Parts: sequence; C-alpha cells; structure tokens
Amino acid sequence: MAEELILYTNPMSRGRIARWMLEETGVPYETKIIGFEGGMKSPEYLAVNPMGKVPAIRHGKTIVTECAAICAYLADTFPEANLAPKPDERGNYYRWMFFAAGPLEAAATNKALGFDTPADKSRMAGYGSFSDVMNTLEKAVGASPYIAGNRFTAADVYVGSHIGWGMSFGTIEKRQAFVDYYGRLMERPGYKRASEIDDASMKAAE
Repeated sequence: MAEELILYTNPMSRGRIARWMLEETGVPYETKIIGFEGGMKSPEYLAVNPMGKVPAIRHGKTIVTECAAICAYLADTFPEANLAPKPDERGNYYRWMFFAAGPLEAAATNKALGFDTPADKSRMAGYGSFSDVMNTLEKAVGASPYIAGNRFTAADVYVGSHIGWGMSFGTIEKRQAFVDYYGRLMERPGYKRASEIDDASMKAAE
C-alpha cells in the first residue's frame, strides 16, 4: 500500500511550485489549504513546519519543506516520472536548482524590497549583484531547451517558477530568453493542471 502523500499549501504562495511538481509526478496526493491568518502559525501546522510557511509535504512519516527540497525529493522518490537525470548527469541539474534557491531567490527578494547591493560590497553578497544573476540566468536558459539539458526535469519546475513569478511581479526582467523558456514550460500538461487547480481554489476563497 502506497504511503499517504499530503501537500500543505495556499494558492497564493510558493505552494504553486510544489503543486506543479506533484502534478508532474502523476502520483495521487491530498491537499490541505493553510490560511495565512492563523493557519500557518497554528500549533498543528507549526508541528509540520516550525517556520510557519507553506508549502510542505508529508509522505508517510517523512516531512519535507522548502520548494527546492520538495522538488528534489519528489523526483528521487518517484523515479518512474523521469524528472531527474541519471546520477552521473546531474551537474547542471543540481547547479541550477540551487542557483535558483540561493542567488536568484536572494537577488529577486532584495529587488522587491528596494535594496541594491552597493558596488563596493558585492563580494559580501552570495549573489554578487542583481545584474550578475540576470546575466548568468539568461545564459543558462538560452544554452539548451531546458535548464539541465535537452529534457525537462524537476529543476525546470523550480527555476521556471521563479522566472514566471518574477516576471509577473517585476522582480525579474522580461528578457526574451526568459519569456521563451517560460513559454515552453507553460505548455506542459502538468503545469496547466496545477494552475487550474490553484486558480479554482483562489476563486472559491473569494
């Protein structure tokens, strides 16, 4: 008997990344919507994620938080979905997955907060400067159809989500390479299913 898989999420959060990843795996899962007001800081949910943030997943007795970790965990746990390269071909897969979790996330967040790294302090910042991150990301998505090579992987779910979200909110520049890359991802059935589910959940909450 398969272990129960639960997604803790909110449709107006990074939980959309985890939802998309789950839809790509094709495995059945239960959804628990956690409210921003009260729900995420409730004792029940803090027992799942002490940070009081979504998303999180529970798979049997295993709890995983942080979107990059959720994507990597699901790709490894459900290899039949073919969402991770072979172990000896994972250099770019790991590289860009964690580039998005580190430099890209930090640079985009700081931009949203109106903070620019002073030129003389860029070596102190793990991402250097916002332009460094954008230029590096542009080269990465333009080098091949997908971020880790010629086929779609969990890294595309994570990197692509950052790019799509960032372009929507103005924290990532709408460079043509980003628009083209994200456009390819939006055509995936898993992306469309996940978006429809979360959009319907948002509408129901209105």
